[in-house]
Amino acid sequence: MSSMNAEQRGDLAERMLPEAANLAVLVHGDGGPEDVSAVLAGLSAAEKDALIVVLAGLVDPDQPVGRALGWLDHDEHGSLTVPASWSEDRTVRDLAPEENVDLDADFVDQVAVAKFVKGFRVGELTDVEFLEAIKQCVAAGLTLTDVDHLRRWPRRTTENRVNRLRKQWQRSGRAFPELKQPGLRTFTPEEVVAMRERARAGATDVELSMSFGVNRETVRAIVTGKRYASCGGPIRAARSARSLKASREHMCGHGDRSKAALGRKQMEEAA
Repeated sequence: MSSMNAEQRGDLAERMLPEAANLAVLVHGDGGPEDVSAVLAGLSAAEKDALIVVLAGLVDPDQPVGRALGWLDHDEHGSLTVPASWSEDRTVRDLAPEENVDLDADFVDQVAVAKFVKGFRVGELTDVEFLEAIKQCVAAGLTLTDVDHLRRWPRRTTENRVNRLRKQWQRSGRAFPELKQPGLRTFTPEEVVAMRERARAGATDVELSMSFGVNRETVRAIVTGKRYASCGGPIRAARSARSLKASREHMCGHGDRSKAALGRKQMEEAA
């Protein structure tokens, strides 16, 4: 499959989806080993590789192993058909073998880490560089979910990698980096104005928190003028409870100026 482009691999995986569904039905009771062998015998090596990928994609790695293999619990004689340890509440992800990493490779590309922390696109970071970047993000007030959002990663990508590395560090007897937030930092008037101007230009609070090394609450307080009120720069109006109520009424069609209300008024005037 490595010689194919992304579109070709996608088409092949789509063609293998019925085969994956067929295998699932056979294995879950509608067939036997001979039926499975017959299906696999009719596939090329590339199709088998694609089939494996599709089958793996059908499994939720965060579900308990007991649930994933619940259909294999007992045979017709009442005997347990899977190891007792598989019935524990561990997830499928916990059973996946950990890749061997060189824990002595402590070199950190500080330029790449700085770009990551500020939200810029970077190449693949080593595990040590990734942890240093996450340490700085957390110190700036971001959560691991915030990092996923900023990097446009799937949910829990950062959390899963951090947890995996924590296990590796612990097994090796290595001290895992402490992820905590520091005390409140101060800003110069120039930094305050720059933050407010970027917010006015469309930068999100998460992006600003990454750039200036603070949490989103601090950013919100600065751009709305609650902090550093004497400094210049455009102030973002804070959303009031009244405006929220008005927005809900407008969207729901209950407000006096909503489309539904205006339509009713026009019909009443016409009558």
